[in-house]
Amino acid sequence: MELPDYWLQRPKINIDARTSSDFDRLLENLKTAGKVTNIDYTFAIPKWQFLCYISDKHGVVLHGTGDLNIQVFKPRKSIDLNEFGAQTAVYAAGDGLWALFFAILDREHYSITTSNACIRLVNEAGIVSEPRYVFSISHNALAQKPWRVGAVYLLPNKTFIHQPSLRFGELTVLVPQLASLEAVKPYARLEVTPDDFPFLGDIRGLDDARLQEYGQAMQDGAPWPN
Repeated sequence: MELPDYWLQRPKINIDARTSSDFDRLLENLKTAGKVTNIDYTFAIPKWQFLCYISDKHGVVLHGTGDLNIQVFKPRKSIDLNEFGAQTAVYAAGDGLWALFFAILDREHYSITTSNACIRLVNEAGIVSEPRYVFSISHNALAQKPWRVGAVYLLPNKTFIHQPSLRFGELTVLVPQLASLEAVKPYARLEVTPDDFPFLGDIRGLDDARLQEYGQAMQDGAPWPN
């Protein structure tokens, strides 16, 4: 299925065998450290590729935020148009770029409405597509470049449940959003900046009063509302 052009495709990840082994070893050390470790990232590979790698290969779930001092994530009520996203829970992403978007978006100092998504499509043969994304925020906020230094936290996936899959014609839609009804202690945090987000120039503006229209367009595979 051909999606409208506002659906962004994940850039190609280039991780060689040596770097893969280094990432695996780093993750194992973080898991056994017994504390929330600040990652001293010295790799030449962009941070978003590291985050996507550990999420895709190891099932590590990720939470992006501007708070660099979280020791435990506690469930809290979320407001979302989707029932799964409106629970009292700890939310996390199963995709590195989606979590990175929330880490660099400064919703504390700017009034921002957002309509965003991350999906994988599964056809009848069971072939899973690469991730596709939509990133959009309020027109007025976008003009002010509401970015910040933030952190992506690495969390164990033990207590998390996945958002149920959706149907779109003959396709199954996988949404890598997860929720835990229990408090979660992260393994580590990775500090990130707006320059770490490869889609910074592709974030779209939206009209806050028409939020449902954008959500419906994404669900229907329709063009972006003018």
